Amino acid sequence: MMVRFRKRIKLNELKKMTSLPSEDEKIEPFSSDLSKNEQILKEMFQKCSDFVIRPIHITGKPKILLIYLDGLTDTITLENILLKPILSDGFPNELGEMRTIVQIMEEQLFSATPVKTVSHINDLVNGILKANVGMLIDGESEALLASLTGFEKRNVEEPTTEIAIRGPREGFTESIRTNTTLLRRRIRSTRLKFEPLSIGELSQTDVVIAYIEGIARESLLEEVRKRLYRIKIDAILESEYIEEFIEDMPYSPFPQIQNTERPDIVIANLLEGKVAIIVDNTPFALLVPMTFWDGMQAVEDYYERPIYTSFIRLVRYVLFNIALFLPSIYVALTTYHPKLIPTKLLISIAAAREGVPFPTIIEALLMEFVFEGLREAGIRLPKAVGSAVSIVGALVVGQAAVQAGIVSAPTVIVVATTGIASFSIPRYNLGTALRLIRFTMLILAGMFGFYGITLGFITLTIHLVNLRSFGVPYFTPVAPQIPSDLKDVIVRSPRWALQTGPIFTFGRDKQRVPPGQKPDPQKGGRDD
Repeated sequence: MMVRFRKRIKLNELKKMTSLPSEDEKIEPFSSDLSKNEQILKEMFQKCSDFVIRPIHITGKPKILLIYLDGLTDTITLENILLKPILSDGFPNELGEMRTIVQIMEEQLFSATPVKTVSHINDLVNGILKANVGMLIDGESEALLASLTGFEKRNVEEPTTEIAIRGPREGFTESIRTNTTLLRRRIRSTRLKFEPLSIGELSQTDVVIAYIEGIARESLLEEVRKRLYRIKIDAILESEYIEEFIEDMPYSPFPQIQNTERPDIVIANLLEGKVAIIVDNTPFALLVPMTFWDGMQAVEDYYERPIYTSFIRLVRYVLFNIALFLPSIYVALTTYHPKLIPTKLLISIAAAREGVPFPTIIEALLMEFVFEGLREAGIRLPKAVGSAVSIVGALVVGQAAVQAGIVSAPTVIVVATTGIASFSIPRYNLGTALRLIRFTMLILAGMFGFYGITLGFITLTIHLVNLRSFGVPYFTPVAPQIPSDLKDVIVRSPRWALQTGPIFTFGRDKQRVPPGQKPDPQKGGRDD
């Protein structure tokens, strides 16, 4: 069940807490004196070279100020939508008098762009900082904000961290509105909701809570809202900033929040009752809750036939165990339990280790550190040389180390096999946790042999069983076991067999596929 707080704070109170200004900020209403408002704005934007105030004088009409930040605003649209209408008639009404801001809104003078009125200077400043254009008219105690965003942004491209053989090629960008559009194209329903909020006292980063109404559990939504509204920080530069504030166990090496830059993965998880957190200025969205099995599933698992997907998943779980235990088992066998090794293999290992000056544990740790260093070098270097350095470096260093007698060939084989197996983990953050735990298991094996490996495995299992992600057990639906949800864990059942959504995340609409969809080979179609 979802975790319940002992002291519940109403959501409206949390929203008020996040919307309050800082101590050095005063909410000041507009003055009807335009020069006074102009002076206040100039003081607030002092030493800001991108701050622009464009005064407009029309004979016989009140003075108008256009205020915006250069680089954030589409100046071409500004000329066509704002300046030309202003200079053409000066907003006169039928009697030749100046229209008020209320009249401008009612008559939809700016029908080509969203416009709203604000009555406080702080609201105007916040709007300008979010790429809006402000308009002040002398004698008016309100201002207009027109949405004319025009800053440069990256085009929609194929994700580089989650490459799929089959499936969509679109990935998120750094624009939050582009990202929500990519989601809306896939779910054309009013039940797909985007709840906006801003986090960060200085950055005022736009954040969106995305979910499908009726599918996402209401208790999960309330939990997500409360954790987000409690965040107090100066700036949010990437979604990982938020991830650290809202995860259940921050000191666990295992990720409790899934991140992705693929819109199709986000939609697939929303259809399972999960909640997405989309952050402006980053292409990575967050998905909650996350289980261990989510980290072991790749994107093409749902774009290939279930028989092939099930086989690949079984291979993936075997490789997971190899990446976690193979070096420690090798160290334990060669150091403490050589009698468990077949005689011929033991003789080969002993002959290869002849002349090596270090014990097996030091060999393994040394090669693991070298392998991690080569992996990091391949990531940090430019793409043109990164992969070449990783491959050539591993071959050269491994071969040279064996010829020099520093390490044995079996150790190099074990470490290389472990590295290859670790690359099969679909989620990078889960693979990182695996790399950390592998060193711990290696040290335990070097100190206590199989007893150390057993102790580490028991401790790891206890930790995973007790781990939670937004109140959902990390091993769900295996522990606790939910038979109806086991159809998409170790193996993937056909899509027509996945009739209901996960129990722990689904709300009132649990039915996904109606009965009678199983193909009938005799009839050549569905079993109606």
